[in-house]
Amino acid sequence: MQVIEKEEFEQKKENIIYQIKRGSVFIYPTDTIYGIGCNAMIDNAVQKVRDIKSRYTRPFSVIAPSVQWIRDNFVVDEKAEEWLAQLPGPLTLILNIKTEGIVSELVNAGLKTVGVRIPDHWFSKVVEEIGYPIITTSANHVGEDYMTNLDDLNSEIKNKVEFTIYEGEKQGRPSKIVHLEKEEVKIKER
Repeated sequence: MQVIEKEEFEQKKENIIYQIKRGSVFIYPTDTIYGIGCNAMIDNAVQKVRDIKSRYTRPFSVIAPSVQWIRDNFVVDEKAEEWLAQLPGPLTLILNIKTEGIVSELVNAGLKTVGVRIPDHWFSKVVEEIGYPIITTSANHVGEDYMTNLDDLNSEIKNKVEFTIYEGEKQGRPSKIVHLEKEEVKIKER
């Protein structure tokens, strides 16, 4: 696994974006913790993330390329607009899909909803440039501690990702989940 610091990322940005678009599985920083992800539209890349995490049934969330992309592809009512106004930030909004094919069917495990985020972090601008949603899930096996620095990264995961974009230790915790797919809004802290 190659470790890429932010400065190096800026120098190699075009090549790294090309790798992400083509299906590389990688670790990246957010406003909360480190995530593991890939282009959410490529089935075999999404499956590789599932295999790495040993997470076969629960859905994944995505980092959205923009708020407008969310509006274009999900059912966004008045209550959802109130939450969209709080992005970017440490929120994952669970919304009903309006447009089929916006993510691989492996992302949401057959559900008609997807969790969407826009972290308050420079990496969100990279996702915007990519123009595709990126899987966002914690860089750990199910049930293990979240990755907040390189020392926390499980060696099995380290050997299965192409690269890590690293910017030092994180002090955050996973995003708050806001269920907007039903009439009643439900909020889950993690």
